[in-house]
Amino acid sequence: MKTQHVVEIQRALHEANVRFILVGGLAVIAHGYLRVTRDADIVVELMPENIEKAFRALAEIDYHPVVPVSPADFSDPEQRRLWREDRNMVVLQFWSDSHRETKLDVFLEHPFDFTAEWERAKIDFIDINVPGLRIASIPTLIEMKRVAGRPRDIDDIYHLEILSQG
Repeated sequence: MKTQHVVEIQRALHEANVRFILVGGLAVIAHGYLRVTRDADIVVELMPENIEKAFRALAEIDYHPVVPVSPADFSDPEQRRLWREDRNMVVLQFWSDSHRETKLDVFLEHPFDFTAEWERAKIDFIDINVPGLRIASIPTLIEMKRVAGRPRDIDDIYHLEILSQG
């Protein structure tokens, strides 16, 4: 993954006024635990207008869903439920031929109360030329990682708990 690609994603979404929160490995890193990650994970507010803006902004920087999904399909809660149940999908992956080193995963559902997390999210900067990025709070990341339960997530929980103690 390349930091510059993440900055481009952040800039494109910010300029399009997309409400989103960074989660996953990059959020863990932003809180102070340095580790390797291969993708960027975000949660977008699942409102049709916000989803449309997100898809358009990502397309402008050459990011497209790996599987053919329209913004209208992604906006449909019933369609997302079917993807979860029938295909075991948790995220919709976006890919870019011009940013091959940086995949982007967009959660199909809010893994937390989006509005509450929007208010408590840490605001940080990857690049000082791009306005602050909302990063999921440590308690929210810990809960998300408990649910996922993979070895990498268990390690992240350990380090996030240490970071939260101060």
